[in-house]
Amino acid sequence: MTAFKSDFLNTLQERGFIHQCSDFEGLDALAAKGEAIAYVGYDCTAPSLHIGNYLTMMLLHWFQQSGNKPITLMGGGTTMVGDPSGKDETRAIRTVAEIEANKASIRGVFAKVLRYGDGKSDAIMLDNAEWLTKLNYIDMLRDVGRHFSVNRMLTMDSVRLRLEREQEMSFIEFNYMICQAYDFVELAKRTGCHLQMGGSDQWGNIIMGVDLGRRMGTHQLYALTTPLLTTASGAKMGKTAQGAVWLNADQFSPYDFWQYWRNTEDADVAKFLKLFTTLPMSEIKKLEALGGSEINEAKKVLATEATALLHGRDAANEAAETARRTFEEGALAESLPTVEIPRGELEAGLGVLNAFVKAGLVASNGEARRQIKGGGLRVNDGPVTDEKMALSAANLTPEGVIKLSFGKKKHILLKPA
Repeated sequence: MTAFKSDFLNTLQERGFIHQCSDFEGLDALAAKGEAIAYVGYDCTAPSLHIGNYLTMMLLHWFQQSGNKPITLMGGGTTMVGDPSGKDETRAIRTVAEIEANKASIRGVFAKVLRYGDGKSDAIMLDNAEWLTKLNYIDMLRDVGRHFSVNRMLTMDSVRLRLEREQEMSFIEFNYMICQAYDFVELAKRTGCHLQMGGSDQWGNIIMGVDLGRRMGTHQLYALTTPLLTTASGAKMGKTAQGAVWLNADQFSPYDFWQYWRNTEDADVAKFLKLFTTLPMSEIKKLEALGGSEINEAKKVLATEATALLHGRDAANEAAETARRTFEEGALAESLPTVEIPRGELEAGLGVLNAFVKAGLVASNGEARRQIKGGGLRVNDGPVTDEKMALSAANLTPEGVIKLSFGKKKHILLKPA
């Protein structure tokens, strides 16, 4: 393990954040002085960010904690183009109104892990629409495009993998790496930014920015990426039966977020404690040493700390208490996630297969049938044995809800409205 001069790189190395860096020595010297400025870009493709974005937010958090200045760059401009990285097909072109709505929905989450303000190490938020939408195409080709080699662009993973699979890549997507590289140069000129960080799939695009800066006369620029997030079993992290693990509470409740971490594989607990909590390493090492059934206590700490960081300590404690009452006492905790259904549907008789699909516990009626055959679905803690069962007002608990369960850890309350 390399000993760095800067708290920033030492922290990142100790906690497992580092995958690649363009120049460790140069970046280390800059960060050790507390003079570095770094950014991560976030496109506005959905109303919420997700777990993968959370990892890069933690990069910015530790960067700020070490006395350096972070920038969150909203991709109001690049979202109009669409990042081809890791995609098999062209992203849907979103309207300006959709992008603006997504941007407004996303912005608030950053303040959970970063401190914004006017101080030396306070974070700032910018939007690349401010400069990308004002570019003149011919000037862009002459001043910026001339520095790019098509030969080299074709070797970048975001392009090469798509072409190797003989999947079409639009010209607008091909330009994405140029826009991202230009962002880096523009931020270097406007703010003095030195470093761009991102996931490992962004390495080629970031390096393009470092190279463009050199060609366009900026100060020295640096690149740093995190490893691809996978679980110990090799699955891509951040997916559940309900879909993506979103960071906005209205798209993925604090309770669901808590449960997501509680269900972590044993082999991943220590890794995720390092990446997704701010617990001191001394505490993490104690939790890492737990074995057998005690590992469940470490999972609860992971779930509570990760949820507290994003949704606040009160929400995390409430989620932990809801889980305890539900699983340890068998009680019906009213703070379980709730899905409202029209009262008329219940009065007419709501098919059990349809109910589990509406609750988001299964993706289809077919999946519900398979789970019933395997004994995986329950209504009010009783096993479902008949796929033709219909739910009615008679199934309402004294609290006026119907509890649907998938396995032991996924529960939804259906509430007539």
